[in-house]
Amino acid sequence: MKSKDFLTIKDIIPREFIKLIQSAKDMKDHQTPQLLTGKTAALIFEKPSLRTRVSFEVGIKQMGGTSIFLSNNEIGLGIREPVSDVAMVLDRLVDVIIARVYSHQSLIELSNHTSIPVINALSDIAHPCQALGDCLTIFEQKGQLQGLSVAFIGDGNNIAGSLALACAYSGMNFGIASPEKYQLKPDIWKEAQEIAKENNTTMKWSSNVQDIVSNADIVYTDVWVSMGDEEEKEERLSTFSSYQVNEKVLSLAKNDCLFMHDMPAHRGEEISINMLDHPNSVVYQQAENRLHAQKSVIRNIFESSF
Repeated sequence: MKSKDFLTIKDIIPREFIKLIQSAKDMKDHQTPQLLTGKTAALIFEKPSLRTRVSFEVGIKQMGGTSIFLSNNEIGLGIREPVSDVAMVLDRLVDVIIARVYSHQSLIELSNHTSIPVINALSDIAHPCQALGDCLTIFEQKGQLQGLSVAFIGDGNNIAGSLALACAYSGMNFGIASPEKYQLKPDIWKEAQEIAKENNTTMKWSSNVQDIVSNADIVYTDVWVSMGDEEEKEERLSTFSSYQVNEKVLSLAKNDCLFMHDMPAHRGEEISINMLDHPNSVVYQQAENRLHAQKSVIRNIFESSF
Protein backbone atom coordinates (compact mmCIF):
# COMPACT_ATOMS: atom_id res chain seq x y z
CA MET A 1 0.00 0.00 0.00
CA LYS A 2 1.04 3.61 -0.51
CA SER A 3 0.18 4.34 3.14
CA LYS A 4 -0.90 2.46 6.26
CA ASP A 5 -4.52 2.46 5.04
CA PHE A 6 -6.69 1.00 2.28
CA LEU A 7 -9.40 3.58 1.62
CA THR A 8 -9.58 3.49 -2.20
CA ILE A 9 -8.10 1.53 -5.08
CA LYS A 10 -5.64 4.42 -5.49
CA ASP A 11 -3.95 3.35 -2.23
CA ILE A 12 -2.55 0.31 -4.04
CA ILE A 13 0.91 0.67 -5.55
CA PRO A 14 0.17 -0.06 -9.25
CA ARG A 15 2.87 -2.72 -9.59
CA GLU A 16 1.38 -4.53 -6.57
CA PHE A 17 -2.16 -4.75 -7.97
CA ILE A 18 -1.79 -8.11 -9.69
CA LYS A 19 0.29 -9.35 -6.74
CA LEU A 20 -2.70 -8.66 -4.46
CA ILE A 21 -4.92 -10.74 -6.75
CA GLN A 22 -2.40 -13.58 -6.93
CA SER A 23 -1.99 -13.52 -3.14
CA ALA A 24 -5.75 -13.79 -2.73
CA LYS A 25 -5.85 -16.74 -5.13
CA ASP A 26 -2.99 -18.42 -3.29
CA MET A 27 -4.75 -18.12 0.08
CA LYS A 28 -7.97 -19.41 -1.44
CA ASP A 29 -6.23 -22.47 -2.89
CA HIS A 30 -3.76 -23.15 -0.12
CA GLN A 31 -3.05 -21.98 3.43
CA THR A 32 -3.79 -18.64 5.05
CA PRO A 33 -0.84 -17.18 7.02
CA GLN A 34 -1.56 -16.48 10.68
CA LEU A 35 -0.58 -12.82 10.48
CA LEU A 36 -3.22 -11.63 12.96
CA THR A 37 -2.33 -13.93 15.84
CA GLY A 38 -2.71 -11.89 19.02
CA LYS A 39 -4.28 -8.98 17.11
CA THR A 40 -7.78 -7.53 17.30
CA ALA A 41 -9.81 -5.77 14.60
CA ALA A 42 -12.58 -3.26 15.29
CA LEU A 43 -15.41 -3.51 12.76
CA ILE A 44 -17.33 -0.22 12.66
CA PHE A 45 -20.53 -0.69 10.65
CA GLU A 46 -22.81 2.33 10.22
CA LYS A 47 -24.59 0.41 7.43
CA PRO A 48 -25.95 -3.15 7.66
CA SER A 49 -24.28 -5.90 5.66
CA LEU A 50 -24.28 -9.64 4.96
CA ARG A 51 -21.27 -10.27 2.71
CA THR A 52 -19.00 -7.56 4.10
CA ARG A 53 -19.44 -8.41 7.76
CA VAL A 54 -19.28 -12.18 7.39
CA SER A 55 -16.32 -12.13 4.99
CA PHE A 56 -14.27 -9.83 7.24
CA GLU A 57 -15.08 -11.70 10.46
CA VAL A 58 -14.31 -15.08 8.88
CA GLY A 59 -11.14 -13.77 7.25
CA ILE A 60 -9.84 -12.26 10.49
CA LYS A 61 -10.47 -15.55 12.29
CA GLN A 62 -8.77 -17.54 9.53
CA MET A 63 -5.73 -15.27 9.90
CA GLY A 64 -5.59 -15.98 13.65
CA GLY A 65 -7.11 -12.74 14.90
CA THR A 66 -10.22 -11.69 16.78
CA SER A 67 -12.79 -9.04 15.89
CA ILE A 68 -15.16 -6.74 17.75
CA PHE A 69 -18.31 -5.64 15.93
CA LEU A 70 -19.44 -2.07 16.63
CA SER A 71 -22.78 -1.05 15.16
CA ASN A 72 -23.93 2.48 14.47
CA ASN A 73 -26.00 2.44 17.68
CA GLU A 74 -22.92 1.63 19.73
CA ILE A 75 -20.53 4.09 18.10
CA GLY A 76 -22.56 6.92 16.58
CA LEU A 77 -19.64 8.41 14.63
CA GLY A 78 -19.83 12.18 14.88
CA ILE A 79 -23.07 11.98 16.89
CA ARG A 80 -22.33 10.45 20.29
CA GLU A 81 -18.78 11.77 20.05
CA PRO A 82 -16.44 13.16 17.37
CA VAL A 83 -14.89 10.72 14.90
CA SER A 84 -11.45 11.89 16.07
CA ASP A 85 -12.20 10.81 19.65
CA VAL A 86 -13.43 7.39 18.51
CA ALA A 87 -10.28 7.02 16.43
CA MET A 88 -7.87 7.95 19.23
CA VAL A 89 -9.55 5.59 21.69
CA LEU A 90 -9.55 2.63 19.29
CA ASP A 91 -5.94 3.43 18.33
CA ARG A 92 -4.94 2.42 21.87
CA LEU A 93 -7.10 -0.70 22.04
CA VAL A 94 -7.07 -2.53 18.67
CA ASP A 95 -4.69 -3.23 15.80
CA VAL A 96 -6.80 -2.37 12.75
CA ILE A 97 -10.07 -0.56 12.05
CA ILE A 98 -12.41 -1.84 9.34
CA ALA A 99 -15.18 0.68 8.72
CA ARG A 100 -18.38 0.65 6.65
CA VAL A 101 -19.59 4.23 6.71
CA TYR A 102 -22.05 6.65 5.19
CA SER A 103 -19.47 9.35 4.50
CA HIS A 104 -15.99 8.78 3.10
CA GLN A 105 -14.88 11.75 5.20
CA SER A 106 -15.34 9.57 8.30
CA LEU A 107 -12.68 7.20 6.96
CA ILE A 108 -10.30 10.09 6.37
CA GLU A 109 -10.83 11.33 9.91
CA LEU A 110 -10.29 7.85 11.33
CA SER A 111 -7.06 7.62 9.33
CA ASN A 112 -5.83 11.06 10.36
CA HIS A 113 -6.23 10.31 14.07
CA THR A 114 -4.81 6.79 14.22
CA SER A 115 -1.44 5.10 13.86
CA ILE A 116 -3.10 1.76 13.04
CA PRO A 117 -4.42 0.77 9.58
CA VAL A 118 -7.91 1.74 8.48
CA ILE A 119 -9.65 -0.38 5.81
CA ASN A 120 -12.65 0.85 3.82
CA ALA A 121 -15.48 -1.70 4.00
CA LEU A 122 -17.70 0.69 1.97
CA SER A 123 -18.30 4.42 1.83
CA ASP A 124 -20.44 6.70 -0.29
CA ILE A 125 -17.49 7.19 -2.67
CA ALA A 126 -15.70 3.84 -2.81
CA HIS A 127 -15.91 0.10 -2.22
CA PRO A 128 -12.36 -1.03 -3.02
CA CYS A 129 -12.61 -4.47 -1.36
CA GLN A 130 -15.52 -5.30 -3.65
CA ALA A 131 -13.50 -4.30 -6.71
CA LEU A 132 -10.61 -6.52 -5.65
CA GLY A 133 -12.96 -9.47 -5.13
CA ASP A 134 -14.40 -8.80 -8.57
CA CYS A 135 -10.94 -8.82 -10.15
CA LEU A 136 -10.09 -12.08 -8.37
CA THR A 137 -13.26 -13.64 -9.80
CA ILE A 138 -12.42 -12.48 -13.32
CA PHE A 139 -8.83 -13.70 -12.94
CA GLU A 140 -10.01 -17.14 -11.81
CA GLN A 141 -12.48 -17.49 -14.68
CA LYS A 142 -10.43 -15.97 -17.50
CA GLY A 143 -6.87 -16.69 -16.38
CA GLN A 144 -5.90 -13.07 -16.95
CA LEU A 145 -7.03 -9.48 -16.53
CA GLN A 146 -4.95 -7.65 -19.12
CA GLY A 147 -6.88 -6.82 -22.29
CA LEU A 148 -10.35 -7.89 -21.09
CA SER A 149 -13.35 -5.58 -21.44
CA VAL A 150 -15.77 -4.88 -18.58
CA ALA A 151 -19.22 -3.42 -19.29
CA PHE A 152 -20.98 -1.86 -16.31
CA ILE A 153 -24.70 -1.15 -16.73
CA GLY A 154 -26.49 1.23 -14.39
CA ASP A 155 -25.75 3.86 -11.77
CA GLY A 156 -22.28 5.42 -11.67
CA ASN A 157 -22.06 4.78 -7.94
CA ASN A 158 -19.31 3.76 -5.51
CA ILE A 159 -19.21 0.23 -6.95
CA ALA A 160 -18.80 1.48 -10.51
CA GLY A 161 -16.14 4.00 -9.48
CA SER A 162 -13.97 1.48 -7.66
CA LEU A 163 -14.37 -1.02 -10.50
CA ALA A 164 -13.35 1.61 -13.08
CA LEU A 165 -10.17 2.37 -11.13
CA ALA A 166 -9.43 -1.35 -10.67
CA CYS A 167 -9.84 -1.94 -14.40
CA ALA A 168 -7.50 0.94 -15.18
CA TYR A 169 -4.86 -0.42 -12.77
CA SER A 170 -5.14 -4.02 -13.98
CA GLY A 171 -5.12 -3.37 -17.72
CA MET A 172 -8.80 -4.04 -18.37
CA ASN A 173 -10.94 -1.82 -20.56
CA PHE A 174 -13.97 -0.33 -18.82
CA GLY A 175 -17.24 0.92 -20.25
CA ILE A 176 -20.29 2.20 -18.40
CA ALA A 177 -23.80 2.62 -19.76
CA SER A 178 -25.88 4.96 -17.64
CA PRO A 179 -28.30 7.87 -17.95
CA GLU A 180 -26.36 11.12 -18.32
CA LYS A 181 -27.50 12.31 -14.89
CA TYR A 182 -26.06 9.19 -13.24
CA GLN A 183 -22.57 9.09 -14.70
CA LEU A 184 -19.52 8.46 -12.53
CA LYS A 185 -18.39 11.39 -10.42
CA PRO A 186 -16.21 13.63 -12.64
CA ASP A 187 -13.13 13.44 -10.38
CA ILE A 188 -13.20 9.63 -10.25
CA TRP A 189 -13.82 9.39 -14.01
CA LYS A 190 -10.89 11.72 -14.70
CA GLU A 191 -8.60 9.70 -12.43
CA ALA A 192 -9.63 6.44 -14.07
CA GLN A 193 -9.03 7.89 -17.53
CA GLU A 194 -5.57 9.13 -16.57
CA ILE A 195 -4.55 5.76 -15.12
CA ALA A 196 -6.03 3.92 -18.12
CA LYS A 197 -4.04 6.08 -20.51
CA GLU A 198 -0.82 5.16 -18.70
CA ASN A 199 -1.70 1.45 -19.00
CA ASN A 200 -2.93 1.62 -22.62
CA THR A 201 -6.51 0.72 -21.70
CA THR A 202 -9.75 2.52 -22.49
CA MET A 203 -12.54 4.17 -20.50
CA LYS A 204 -15.88 4.73 -22.25
CA TRP A 205 -19.28 6.11 -21.27
CA SER A 206 -22.53 5.93 -23.24
CA SER A 207 -26.20 6.28 -22.48
CA ASN A 208 -26.77 3.39 -24.90
CA VAL A 209 -26.49 -0.09 -23.39
CA GLN A 210 -25.65 -1.81 -26.67
CA ASP A 211 -22.70 0.53 -27.26
CA ILE A 212 -21.11 -0.62 -24.02
CA VAL A 213 -22.11 -4.30 -23.87
CA SER A 214 -21.23 -5.21 -27.45
CA ASN A 215 -18.40 -7.79 -27.44
CA ALA A 216 -17.72 -7.40 -23.70
CA ASP A 217 -15.97 -10.10 -21.67
CA ILE A 218 -17.75 -9.15 -18.45
CA VAL A 219 -21.21 -7.65 -17.93
CA TYR A 220 -21.71 -6.12 -14.50
CA THR A 221 -24.62 -4.37 -12.82
CA ASP A 222 -25.70 -3.10 -9.41
CA VAL A 223 -28.89 -1.94 -7.73
CA TRP A 224 -30.52 1.24 -9.00
CA VAL A 225 -31.45 2.43 -5.50
CA SER A 226 -28.56 2.20 -3.05
CA MET A 227 -28.74 2.77 0.70
CA GLY A 228 -29.27 6.49 1.14
CA ASP A 229 -31.07 6.92 -2.19
CA GLU A 230 -34.49 5.78 -0.95
CA GLU A 231 -36.08 9.22 -1.39
CA GLU A 232 -35.22 9.04 -5.11
CA LYS A 233 -36.59 5.52 -5.54
CA GLU A 234 -39.50 6.24 -7.90
CA GLU A 235 -37.44 8.60 -10.05
CA ARG A 236 -34.58 6.12 -10.27
CA LEU A 237 -36.79 3.16 -11.12
CA SER A 238 -38.31 5.17 -13.95
CA THR A 239 -35.01 6.57 -15.25
CA PHE A 240 -33.19 3.21 -15.21
CA SER A 241 -36.06 1.12 -16.60
CA SER A 242 -34.28 0.61 -19.94
CA TYR A 243 -31.01 -0.41 -18.24
CA GLN A 244 -32.09 -3.81 -16.95
CA VAL A 245 -29.58 -6.61 -17.56
CA ASN A 246 -31.42 -9.62 -18.96
CA GLU A 247 -30.80 -12.48 -21.35
CA LYS A 248 -31.20 -10.19 -24.37
CA VAL A 249 -28.59 -7.75 -23.07
CA LEU A 250 -26.18 -10.56 -22.20
CA SER A 251 -26.51 -11.93 -25.74
CA LEU A 252 -24.88 -8.74 -27.03
CA ALA A 253 -21.66 -9.60 -25.22
CA LYS A 254 -19.25 -12.45 -26.01
CA ASN A 255 -20.70 -15.94 -25.74
CA ASP A 256 -18.40 -16.77 -22.84
CA CYS A 257 -18.91 -13.48 -21.04
CA LEU A 258 -19.23 -13.41 -17.26
CA PHE A 259 -22.30 -11.93 -15.59
CA MET A 260 -21.49 -10.17 -12.30
CA HIS A 261 -23.46 -8.41 -9.57
CA ASP A 262 -22.11 -7.35 -6.18
CA MET A 263 -25.44 -8.10 -4.41
CA PRO A 264 -27.92 -7.68 -2.84
CA ALA A 265 -29.85 -7.97 -6.10
CA HIS A 266 -33.37 -6.82 -6.89
CA ARG A 267 -34.89 -9.27 -9.34
CA GLY A 268 -37.26 -7.58 -11.74
CA GLU A 269 -35.43 -4.26 -11.45
CA GLU A 270 -31.75 -4.06 -12.48
CA ILE A 271 -31.82 -7.76 -13.48
CA SER A 272 -34.43 -10.08 -14.90
CA ILE A 273 -35.81 -12.81 -12.65
CA ASN A 274 -33.39 -15.62 -13.52
CA MET A 275 -30.13 -13.73 -14.17
CA LEU A 276 -28.37 -14.81 -10.98
CA ASP A 277 -28.81 -18.42 -12.10
CA HIS A 278 -27.80 -17.79 -15.72
CA PRO A 279 -25.09 -20.23 -16.95
CA ASN A 280 -22.71 -17.27 -17.35
CA SER A 281 -23.35 -15.96 -13.82
CA VAL A 282 -20.45 -15.97 -11.34
CA VAL A 283 -22.31 -13.93 -8.75
CA TYR A 284 -22.00 -16.36 -5.84
CA GLN A 285 -18.33 -17.04 -6.56
CA GLN A 286 -17.93 -13.27 -6.64
CA ALA A 287 -19.49 -13.02 -3.17
CA GLU A 288 -17.15 -15.69 -1.80
CA ASN A 289 -14.09 -14.00 -3.25
CA ARG A 290 -14.62 -10.94 -1.07
CA LEU A 291 -13.22 -13.11 1.74
CA HIS A 292 -9.99 -13.92 -0.06
CA ALA A 293 -9.47 -10.45 -1.53
CA GLN A 294 -9.84 -8.86 1.90
CA LYS A 295 -7.38 -11.30 3.43
CA SER A 296 -4.94 -10.27 0.73
CA VAL A 297 -5.35 -6.61 1.69
CA ILE A 298 -4.74 -7.45 5.35
CA ARG A 299 -1.72 -9.53 4.37
CA ASN A 300 -0.30 -6.63 2.36
CA ILE A 301 -0.70 -4.32 5.36
CA PHE A 302 0.69 -6.64 8.05
CA GLU A 303 3.35 -8.60 6.14
CA SER A 304 6.40 -6.42 5.60
CA SER A 305 7.87 -8.80 3.00
CA PHE A 306 4.77 -8.56 0.76
